[in-house]
Amino acid sequence: MIKKSVDKNKSRIKKVSKEKKNKELEKVLIDNFVSLQKVMVNLSVKFDDLTNQISKLLELFETSAKVLAEKDFDVEKNNKENAKILERLETVLEQNRTIARGLTLMHDKMNEPAPTPPANQGYFPSQLNQRYPQQQSQAPQPSMFKPIQKTSMIGGVTEEYHKPISSNGH
Repeated sequence: MIKKSVDKNKSRIKKVSKEKKNKELEKVLIDNFVSLQKVMVNLSVKFDDLTNQISKLLELFETSAKVLAEKDFDVEKNNKENAKILERLETVLEQNRTIARGLTLMHDKMNEPAPTPPANQGYFPSQLNQRYPQQQSQAPQPSMFKPIQKTSMIGGVTEEYHKPISSNGH
């Protein structure tokens, strides 16, 4: 009989421990379910915020599209202004070419070889400077230039390009 009572006690202990485990399991499941609901609510709130932000972004794009559509009508005005600017740039380009030609002619004139002294005379570099002064130190005189026939009209002012008399017309 002792064995039967021990067996009954063991079965009761097992039942009690199973019930405790079941209660603990239920409690953990309930906690997990509550946590899951909190996460779902948080996610729902964030989706609402995201929806609002996307709506604002869409409004911004619509406003930008309207402004760009209105600016397209001003393109014709800009084309006229751009044409004026292009004409002025072309004028500046022509002036630049003229200046470049003049500078090239001046450079060629300055780079002409200097006459060399006779080989039988001895000289020192200081004597060379006295006998053959550098051409760079000479400033062009107004009488050295002659006007060419090309004139241009820029901003209501007539300008003439003068090339050196000594140039061969290149």
